[in-house]
Amino acid sequence: MAAPASKHIGDLSGKWTLNKTLSDPTDPALALQGTGWLVRKGIGAATVGINVRQYTDEAGTVHIDIDMTASGLTGTREARTLDWTPREHKDWLFGRLHGRSRFATADEVAALVATPDAQARRDRWADDDFLAQDWIADADADAEGKGPNGEPLIIAHMDADAGWRATQIWGFQIIGGERRYVRNVVVAKGEKFESFKMIYDFVSE
Repeated sequence: MAAPASKHIGDLSGKWTLNKTLSDPTDPALALQGTGWLVRKGIGAATVGINVRQYTDEAGTVHIDIDMTASGLTGTREARTLDWTPREHKDWLFGRLHGRSRFATADEVAALVATPDAQARRDRWADDDFLAQDWIADADADAEGKGPNGEPLIIAHMDADAGWRATQIWGFQIIGGERRYVRNVVVAKGEKFESFKMIYDFVSE
């Protein structure tokens, strides 16, 4: 199901399911992250859902808590604080990570990847401009800009003890004529990069 107009980067709360038909395969990225074959096959066969709670604390900082479920597998939880402060996270699937997240404009994301000497490409987070591609924000920032300062996107970056890096841009894209919640993701390890889209169906509040 397409995302309703009430869902935007300032309110992702609700239940979403990964649409595997529309999304790109995640297996190459999981392999680069060191995930075993049996687990990868389990994820590939599973229905993957996320239950999102987005809220603002008393200090005005936005938090996004995400419970991920995959049928037949143990779930995981992401607790993101959108202030770009590095925080440690550990789970059974990826081990120990250090992640940070914040709201971003389309111009900020484009600047990260626009040229070979841009930050994300210089630091080997990405090797092209995939992260900046296809956002509705590129054409209509006013309609999608629902962050605290009008930002239409979220950037999330993780460094893993296992030696890989993952960068995600969250926002909304037109997929098959419908507005969808999408994550553009790049996983990098050394000089290897795997880029893919995760496209979600909205289920319910």
